[in-house]
Amino acid sequence: MNSVVKIDNLVKRYKDLLALDHFSLDIKEGEIFGLLGPNGSGKTTTINCILSLLSFDKGSVEVLGKEMNPQRYDIKRDIGVVFQNVAVFNELTVYDNINYFCGLYIKDKAKRKEYVEDAISFTGLEEFRKFYPKKLSGGLLRRLNIACGIAHKPKLIIMDEPTVAVDPQSRNKILEGIKELNEKGATILYTSHYMEEVEQICTRIAIMDRGKNLAMGTKEELKRMIKTGETIEIEVYQLNETQQKEIKELPHVIDVKYDEHQLKINCSGGKHNLVRILDYLQEKEIAFGRVYSQLPTLNDVFLEITGKELRD
Repeated sequence: MNSVVKIDNLVKRYKDLLALDHFSLDIKEGEIFGLLGPNGSGKTTTINCILSLLSFDKGSVEVLGKEMNPQRYDIKRDIGVVFQNVAVFNELTVYDNINYFCGLYIKDKAKRKEYVEDAISFTGLEEFRKFYPKKLSGGLLRRLNIACGIAHKPKLIIMDEPTVAVDPQSRNKILEGIKELNEKGATILYTSHYMEEVEQICTRIAIMDRGKNLAMGTKEELKRMIKTGETIEIEVYQLNETQQKEIKELPHVIDVKYDEHQLKINCSGGKHNLVRILDYLQEKEIAFGRVYSQLPTLNDVFLEITGKELRD
């Protein structure tokens, strides 16, 4: 499978700050690739280097099989960008905004008109084509932003947190649209702080921090990298310290917490953790109620790999 974005050993410094520390990444054709990281991890710098909006100190960036540089307009024609901050003209209608941005790439008027109509239909903006941006809701404005970025039918689409501060219905519409774009042949680089979104749509994911690629793989592969394998919560009416200690000594149990009749157990990998714990409670004739078991989420992976401390 061909690489659409290939970053090798990239180094970017801002004076004393090392923003990208020998960062490498390989995005294959047809992927929805999730790029995750805390604030300040280097995601935006990475995107700007891919787009050749920033120079870098060392390494290489290839896009669509060609080395990227500021003058590679032949490559840039096949890239669409949807930034977190909405970038449209308030003086233009929905239709005119999309037509303007599409016109930067498509000069043929008949073809451009067809592409603009496709983008309006794709984002569900048919009823709003004559509206000005200030009259649109937040969700509709986000959809307009996406329409402007994808109207020229790019091969690579970079989406930087496109669902920030939108309602659930609009978010769902956007996510369904992203999957449809991918099914139509676009490769997508997607960043978000909403882990459930990334888990829902991305085929592979990279987690970066402090300018380094810390982990990469499918969501299943990433979950197998971390210590936490299963979280079990049980409503237990009375549990003494000896019993808590005995539960902690059961196979694959990492941690046990008991507070206000709620028993929370973190387990590592291993099968039948829940059965083993329930067998213990029944054997000791310990009364219990509601039982809840959850396998690790992408949020668990993110926190364990990047650390749980809040940073500026």
